[in-house]
Amino acid sequence: MSTLTVDISDLKVSADPDDLIVTYALGSCIAVMVHDPVRVAAGMIHYMLPLSETSPEKAKARPAMFADTGIPLLFQSLYALGCKKEHLVVKVAGGGALYDDKGLFSIGKRNYTILRKMFWKTGVIVAAEDVGGAKSRTTRLHVGTGRCTVASQGLEVEL
Repeated sequence: MSTLTVDISDLKVSADPDDLIVTYALGSCIAVMVHDPVRVAAGMIHYMLPLSETSPEKAKARPAMFADTGIPLLFQSLYALGCKKEHLVVKVAGGGALYDDKGLFSIGKRNYTILRKMFWKTGVIVAAEDVGGAKSRTTRLHVGTGRCTVASQGLEVEL
């Protein structure tokens, strides 16, 4: 089994059923985890910010930094592996407010809002989610089974 680590502003896809895709330290960032049980492939993105219009140069260099450039790239990468939209199971975690007690920036909420708008416009259904709150999360996605877990504050639960 190989472990593919998704860094901040990064995405990974795999069609190796033995792979595990993991990302750490989700605060206001969001992880979108996608699995195709028919093709047996999966992918994950860990994006930081909702919209690339704040920095088009950074979006060109690191499209996975932003929801509006990274999420389409994640789906395109899965389609390139032979995945079909109608088979995809989508799960979401993150979008918290760890260091923003007063809600001054609300980056986690903004990250989640743009995600929901994008999925609503494209007809993508979220099968499960663990968003919001004031906790850091680690997510794991098993490519072969689609099993997805979220670990936080000493607990790891199925998503």
